[in-house]
Parts: sequence; structure tokens; C-alpha cells
Amino acid sequence: MSRPEHLAPPEIFYNEEEARKYTHNSRIIDVQMQMSERALELLLLPEDQPCYLLDIGCGSGLSGSVLDEQGHVWVGMDISTAMLDIALEREVEGDVLLTDMGQGCPFRAGAFDGAVSISALQWLCNADKKSHKPVQRLYKFFSSLYACLSRAARAVFQFYPENSEQMELVTAQAMKAGFYGGVVVDYPNSTKAKKFFLVLMTGGNVPLPKGLGTEEEMQGVSYISKREHVRQARGKSLKKSRNWILEKKERRRRQMKEVRADSKYTGRKRSGRF
Repeated sequence: MSRPEHLAPPEIFYNEEEARKYTHNSRIIDVQMQMSERALELLLLPEDQPCYLLDIGCGSGLSGSVLDEQGHVWVGMDISTAMLDIALEREVEGDVLLTDMGQGCPFRAGAFDGAVSISALQWLCNADKKSHKPVQRLYKFFSSLYACLSRAARAVFQFYPENSEQMELVTAQAMKAGFYGGVVVDYPNSTKAKKFFLVLMTGGNVPLPKGLGTEEEMQGVSYISKREHVRQARGKSLKKSRNWILEKKERRRRQMKEVRADSKYTGRKRSGRF
């Protein structure tokens, strides 16, 4: 099966049909959510403190939904108009920007507390136009990303390297731009579950987290995940409840977005008779 980046540039490959299929496929949604949760875990953000995050290759906002659930504020950037149109249809919490990450991150210095990216970085390793030179585009991207992150911040990229040479190309340009870090591999002995995460740090070199995949970890992952989910849910409003809707509307007001006024009908479920 051909890799998507070999078929067409991302802004063409993710047309309206492909974007909708990507956003409505339950399996893709589950995988995206799991990878986003893992990336957020590798960011090592302060607990119970909202952070301002950059979602690179945000697409239709699936990964942004995970950031929302953890109480963070985010800005997304993507090159696909069709994907961003669906994000707007879904009324995602974050602001989204149409831009090519190979041209750099157009944000002020030190703006973000961290960055995540799901299934996007490998697209930069291809030359879709005569003017595209992967080494230069990767360096431009990483150097501008380094500039817009606060010091001691992290950036975590889940990506699909085609081979070891591509992985070395990506990591070399990231280190050249000033980052420390390396690649964390989850479930290295599994064909389907194996995932690569490039973990980059701005505040100095510290030991990389260990990848998931030992027999003990695989046995304990689901139980730890469930306990953590219950712990985090305590004191928080259930999704789609009246309180959850009111909190969401208040967040949107703080972002200076237009929101309908609250009423006694806010959050009330409609009768199925109509």
C-alpha cells in the first residue's frame, strides 16, 4: 500500500472527500485520540494548569479535542483547506490557521508552552515542488518552532518515518535548530501498535522517557489509563451536560468569540418525539 505522501501533496491529498472520510472513520478517530493522549503525556505539562499549546498539522481538530478535554488552550496550523473547513464546521475550541509548516511557524517568540503534532511531520521529507528542498524546509520549520516556544517547553511529534535515513534527517535538523531530545518508540516489537514519537526539548538535555512495550507495561496500561481517567474526571463536568456546555461557552467568550446567551433551555435535551 502506497504511503499518502507519495500519492499527492497534503493540500491535494486531503481534499473534501478524504477529509470527511478521515474525520468520520471511527477507527481513525480512536487511533488519533490515543496518539494525541500519548503525545500530551510525553509533553510533561504541569498538572491542573492550563497551557497554551500549538497543534501542528491539526487537520479537522481531532487532536485538539484531546487538548480541550485536558483544559488547555490551543492554536492549530494545517495546509489543507478541506480539513480546516471541517474543523470550523465542528466548532473546535482552538483557533486554526491555514499555512505550510515547511515555511515556518508564524508566531511571536516564546508564545507557546508546548507543541504537539500527529501524523504530519513525515510530509516535510518529500519534495512536492521543484522549489522544495526537504533539508531546508525541515530546518526552517524546526528553527521557527524553537523560537516560538517558551524556554523549558517541549514539542512532541508522532510521525511515520519511512526508513532510518528519514528518521536521521528529521532528528539532525531538529538538533541543528537548537533542540535536545530524540525518538521514543512505543511497542517496538509490534507491527501494528509500533509508534514513533520525536520528543524535543528547549531547556537542556534530560533523559528521554521510556517507550511503552514491555510485557509488564502492556498488562498495566489499560488499568492505569482507566484509573487516571477517573481521577482526572473527579470534580469536572460530564461531557455534554449543562455545566460542561456553560463552561465551554464561557471559554469561547474569553476567546472573544460570538456565543449565544445562556437561558433555561441551555443544555436541555430535546424530546425524541419531534
